Amino acid sequence: MTMRNNRAAALVAAVCCSLGLGAALARPALAAERPYKNFSVAVYIPVTSTRALANRETLRRQFQRIWSQVHFNKVYLEVYRDQVFADPATLDRIAAFFRRRGITVDGGITLFAGRNKYNQFNSFDFEKPHDVAMCERAVRMAARHFNTVILDDFTFFNTRSNADIRAKGSQSWTRYRLRKMRWVAKRLIIGAARKVNPHVKVIIKYPNWYEHFQGLGFDLDREAKMFSGIYTGDETRDPVHTAQMLQQYESYLIYRYYHNIRPHAADGGWVDTFGDLYADRYAEQLWDTLFAKVPQITLFSWPQLAVPEPVTPGNRDAWAADRTSFNWDAMVRSFKAPPGTEAVPGWARVAGYALGQVDAFLGKLGKPIGVASYKPFQSSGEDFLQNYLGNIGIPINLMPHYPTHARLVLLTEEAAADPHLVPKIEASLRSGADVIITSGLLHALERQHRGIRNVAEITYTGLPIAVRHYLGSITGGATASLDVPGERAARVIFPEIRFYTNDSWPVIQGEAAAHGVPVLLMTGYSRGQLYVLDVPSNMGDVYRLPEPVLNTLRGYLLARFPVRINAPAHVALFTYSNDTLIVESYLPRPVTVRIFVHHGAQRLVDLVSGRAVLPAPIVTPSPLPSEQGQASFVVRLAPHSYRAFAVR
Repeated sequence: MTMRNNRAAALVAAVCCSLGLGAALARPALAAERPYKNFSVAVYIPVTSTRALANRETLRRQFQRIWSQVHFNKVYLEVYRDQVFADPATLDRIAAFFRRRGITVDGGITLFAGRNKYNQFNSFDFEKPHDVAMCERAVRMAARHFNTVILDDFTFFNTRSNADIRAKGSQSWTRYRLRKMRWVAKRLIIGAARKVNPHVKVIIKYPNWYEHFQGLGFDLDREAKMFSGIYTGDETRDPVHTAQMLQQYESYLIYRYYHNIRPHAADGGWVDTFGDLYADRYAEQLWDTLFAKVPQITLFSWPQLAVPEPVTPGNRDAWAADRTSFNWDAMVRSFKAPPGTEAVPGWARVAGYALGQVDAFLGKLGKPIGVASYKPFQSSGEDFLQNYLGNIGIPINLMPHYPTHARLVLLTEEAAADPHLVPKIEASLRSGADVIITSGLLHALERQHRGIRNVAEITYTGLPIAVRHYLGSITGGATASLDVPGERAARVIFPEIRFYTNDSWPVIQGEAAAHGVPVLLMTGYSRGQLYVLDVPSNMGDVYRLPEPVLNTLRGYLLARFPVRINAPAHVALFTYSNDTLIVESYLPRPVTVRIFVHHGAQRLVDLVSGRAVLPAPIVTPSPLPSEQGQASFVVRLAPHSYRAFAVR
């Protein structure tokens, strides 16, 4: 540390002591140096908290509680939410408090009008002068106090007032709202902010329900490019017991998608503490966000991190005795109460424990890579399917433009929004790439008469077929069972797909009462291979497929990918450009995973422990071409845990 920095640190320590903070709080003077090596950490402070923090003692006490559990180098101070404005003088005092401790202070706005009588979110009605004026007032206030302002994820439009109906006219609601919100972004937000502060940077945080954005005016194409940066809502919470049922893998995938939309302006990911049935789930969201290589992570929000009550472990009895990645006992032991207090670990300590753990090896990972999957702007269909596939061990790189140069392309129903899709598929196949299309996309292309039958005469009938047994076939002749011996598989409904024998090959087939449905169909075209993946009518049923089916599926779809796994459902694979990888289990029980890597690999090196894992040859040779000559390694994953490796 330089002599100048030493003097600054001493000055801040003196200020801390004068405020009664003591030596324990002198350390925040170094927060601007970033408490973590590979990412920065911010805490969002809602407007209701800014009002509470007007009391100097409350601010001191809550800051002490949070800082003792998780370090951060930025806060966002909110100026407006739910028809409540912050007091300008209070904002200035709170901002000064943090800046004296070396913590950056930016502004926040939540353009949210409140809840209706049914407790549902209400956006501003941008056809009403009162709401327009309130929006502008909030924006001007934020720009007057801060040079950077972030918009929380309510910058959408969901009202249907008489004024809206008149303004919409004959347009669809989607078209009307997209056009209106581009105007709002340009005039009411960015324009209004820069009239007050010409140098202000306005960042828009997009939420986690990306499949439905266009219907409420969120525009990841034109609108996203208007702002100085974009931010990602990575919160997935519980995958079953919440309204959205977002799958765990989305905490990783969604940031990669937004990064692909604006590579140099995807500023970070945002995670909250809500909807988690066990503490590990909060940690998992933080990990998966960091595995996507975000430059900054925001913890929402201050009041949840500052509460004096202890965090509880939640419903984790099933794995409490295992050495899991989130070690509850170690987390509790790692907490050191500030001198003179009786503080206990809360959500902030869960965050601090998880962030510090990942920071130790995150810098060893290269650029995230995955199967190129195309989701055009303003598209929807087979909602969030890529996240379900991610949860069965298929690494996904979601992108807004067709991946022309990719050697492996995954196309779901969303891709039908591209009017030139079929010629692009043909071009990929002619170049020697493999293209995977889903049954939903096949159906959409047939329904729209888009010429997919010029590639292969495969027909979607949609007739529901209930499947309990599965067969695998390499040559199309003799088949082998893909059932788990001694287990009765769950019934899964597949839509029927028809094909010509010996023209296409059902390499995985479901059997029901002596009738078959191709779960994975393949056929050649020019120099490439076309695969049709039949997605269950309830896409969540991919988790109910027997492990041999999933292993065979990955064996084909990832035959040209550098890494793949044999594992049950709910085990994810994260892959990177420098021969590093992470396997993570969301299961409540231990699981054994076999990792296949490229030829010549001699060992896996655990990036946390440094220990080597040696190859474990397969006793029974596999007929899958993708396994021939590959090195394989067997590793054990504890419940709700991950392991990171380098291939050597």
